[in-house]
Amino acid sequence: MNNPMHTMMKPFTLHSLRRSLASLCLSALPLCALLASGCAVGPDYHRPATQTPQTYTATALPEHTVAAAVPAGQAQALLPGEPVQAQWWQAFGSPELGKLVAEAIKASPDLQAADAALRAAREHVAAQRGLYWPSVGAQFNPTRQKIASSLSTPAYAEQIMLYSLYTAQFNIGYVPDVFGANRRMVEALSAQVDFQRYARQAAYTSLVSNIVNSAIQEASLRAQMAAAGELVALSARLLDMSQRQYAAGQASLAEVTAQEAALAQAQAAVLPLQQQLDQQHNLLAVLTGHYPSELPAQAFDLDKLRLPVALPVSLPAQLLEQRPDIRSAEAQLQAASAMVGVATAARLPSVTLSANIGGATLQFADLLKGAGSFWTVGANILQPVFAGGQLLHQQRAAEATYAQAAAQYRSTVLSAFQDTADTLQAIHYNAEALRLADVVYQAAQKNLLIVQRQRERGAASQPEVLLAQQQYQQAIMSLVQARAARYSGTVALFQALGGAWWEGASQAGGQP
Repeated sequence: MNNPMHTMMKPFTLHSLRRSLASLCLSALPLCALLASGCAVGPDYHRPATQTPQTYTATALPEHTVAAAVPAGQAQALLPGEPVQAQWWQAFGSPELGKLVAEAIKASPDLQAADAALRAAREHVAAQRGLYWPSVGAQFNPTRQKIASSLSTPAYAEQIMLYSLYTAQFNIGYVPDVFGANRRMVEALSAQVDFQRYARQAAYTSLVSNIVNSAIQEASLRAQMAAAGELVALSARLLDMSQRQYAAGQASLAEVTAQEAALAQAQAAVLPLQQQLDQQHNLLAVLTGHYPSELPAQAFDLDKLRLPVALPVSLPAQLLEQRPDIRSAEAQLQAASAMVGVATAARLPSVTLSANIGGATLQFADLLKGAGSFWTVGANILQPVFAGGQLLHQQRAAEATYAQAAAQYRSTVLSAFQDTADTLQAIHYNAEALRLADVVYQAAQKNLLIVQRQRERGAASQPEVLLAQQQYQQAIMSLVQARAARYSGTVALFQALGGAWWEGASQAGGQP
């Protein structure tokens, strides 16, 4: 006698299962498209209307800086509207600097971390977009069962109470994006991709600027140490002269001890310079992805650096596109705008469609050949009614977050314009400071030579010599620092204008 359960099943083959599944999916596509074509609630993002000024500073700046007859004393020309060159650091004329920048871009863990964060953000978007499509799952459920004889009916009395049941089915689920909650979430995650991209570009610009500034500072410290070494040698010669004059009865012991103190003071001035130079070496090593014990092979000389004389100055309206911090703030604003839509959609009805199709047999071989089939199609509509005000307050919080992001965007724009204005003014002030530092240096050098000759003839006192030494030391240090400031100010301008990350990253070996 045939099993009653088996006789209740209709013939079903895997081919008919696939055909039924495909027919079900195709018939559901128009409904899915209709439901998904609804409008996306929440605000549609538009870039904030920002009125940019015509100039960066309140008063017009001269087109050229002043010049000085010293290294790095050339006049610099400000060229409004000119684009920033991709590898702008090459304008300093140092091949060693270019090699160091390229090495840092390839080995910097900060850039590698930023690249990984960008990849993760892109994958989050791809994962969220998967919700646009129905989910399909396959299920196979074999069971072995024995019916208790005390529970069996007379109709089953002669049947075998121990049997196996094999069930195979496909489960289909789909949540139509009726009110655009998923589209808004994709929009928010896509904005986070933009944020991570611009954060990466900001890290790129900061890395390159730090490398160039550190190289300039290292060269400046080398020049200051050379000047300090000359002062030590000068103090040693003056001490030897004082000792000989003391032996001849032409100088007092107090004058000799004063010169000994001056020599020790000149020697002591070298120590902090050496410490700062070592720290710059450590910084350059870390910026290029090495340990501080692995000193960079490049050494920089302030006299071998070239001062860029043609400085591009982007128009104020271009700054909104070029500054990665402004673009990052805008991406955050767009993400906050999209999250308002997500929170709004959470208060509206949600629709879930589901379908199951499969077959069940008492013999596994029958499942492969054909057996009873079943299918179900259903829909679920859920409308939040009461949640203690949770959904309402979440929407209000999203709206407040959007207002916060808008204010932060305006603050970032203002800070960017302030930064650019500061650097442009510094370009002119640094040039004037170098010119005056050269005047002071020339005067201090002449004064020291005069006092030295007078001291040799006995016409100048020891305090006069010490004072002239101190003035000369301060003058030469100030001159070196003023020269370095012109280079650093130029780097700051390139960085303030965005650093040409939109072109330079790929050309220098990084990822744009």
